[in-house]
Order: sequence, then structure tokens, then C-alpha cells
Amino acid sequence: MREPAGPALNFLAHFHLAWPDQALIAGGLEGDYFKGPLPGTLPPQLAQGVRLHRQIDAYTDSHPIVKSLREALPESLRRYAGILIDLCFDHFLTLHWARFSSVPLRQFSDRIYEALKAHDHQLSEGARAMAARLARHDVLVLFEHWDTVITSAERTGERFKRENPFRNIDQHLSPAKEKLEHAFLNFYPDLQSFSLGRGHS
Repeated sequence: MREPAGPALNFLAHFHLAWPDQALIAGGLEGDYFKGPLPGTLPPQLAQGVRLHRQIDAYTDSHPIVKSLREALPESLRRYAGILIDLCFDHFLTLHWARFSSVPLRQFSDRIYEALKAHDHQLSEGARAMAARLARHDVLVLFEHWDTVITSAERTGERFKRENPFRNIDQHLSPAKEKLEHAFLNFYPDLQSFSLGRGHS
């Protein structure tokens, strides 16, 4: 996760990798908003969720598959590659959900919204607002649709100080969908193995 902007980035993956611990799930969201050393002022288990979030991001950024995808993007977009790849990977996670989870996506999403609500009092203002937005618009399930990826990218780009780099982004992403999907299916099992047990240490 690179920028706490727009309706969502790869929240679904972070929630899935923190599942089923409610505090880790809440920390997975807070990871986009809490800056500085841990544990800081956070409750220990929430801090562990933020730590897991950071470890996931660092592992993702350094993985050879993700590095290769970044280089495949137009040079003007490479600095934003993390955002675009995150969004696309959440889309492909929904498409292949049954491969990675025994809990149906609808049920999983509802449980995530409940977990975030239960920890609302521990979240920062930005994280609370995002949790409400996720539930209100049912964003996690909406990522089944490719249009959600494009819309999320464009809205994220609107938050940048300079010109929106994601305007008309579909012309770059759609031709790469097959490559992105193939990369996700090869990368995500590695990420699952990396994440297993780390949040519960």
C-alpha cells in the first residue's frame, strides 16, 4: 500500500492475509495511516497488524515477479506501479477467491466490515473514515469488476498534487490483464507463505 488515497487500494489482500484475527485485520487497515515506529501509541495487537502490513508491502515491492511487472509498465507510470499492481491484484484475488479461501467472498467481506466496526474506537480518523467507506460501498466485493480497478486508480490519481497520472489508465492496463493475472497467480502463494504466522508472533 503506497498512498492512503482514493476509495481503496489492496485492502482485500491485506485483510485476507491477516484473517481471521480481528485486531490484525484492523491493523491491516491502520497500516495505511499510522506513521512512525511501532508500537507507538497503538494497542499491541493493532500494532502487530500494522507491522504485518508493512512486512507485506516490503516483501511485495522486493519480489522478482512484481519488479518485472513494474518494468513492463510505461516509464511514465513506473513510479506509481505499486498502486496499479495493488489494485489489479485485488481484482484477481476476487476472481480466484475460491483458490485461496474456503470462506465465500460475500461472507468474508461482511466479517471484515464487522471486525473494523468492532475496532473503530482504536483506529485513527483516516482509517475510521475508510472503514466506513468500505462498508458503505461494499468495496471489497466490487473488486470483482474490472471497472472498479480503473475507477479506483483514476480517483486515487485525483488526490495527487500534480496532474492525474491515471487518467485514461485503462488503455495501459487492459492490454496487460493476462500478464497481470498470470503474475498474480504465481506471486500470491509466495505472499501467503511469507505472511503465515508473522502477524501472530
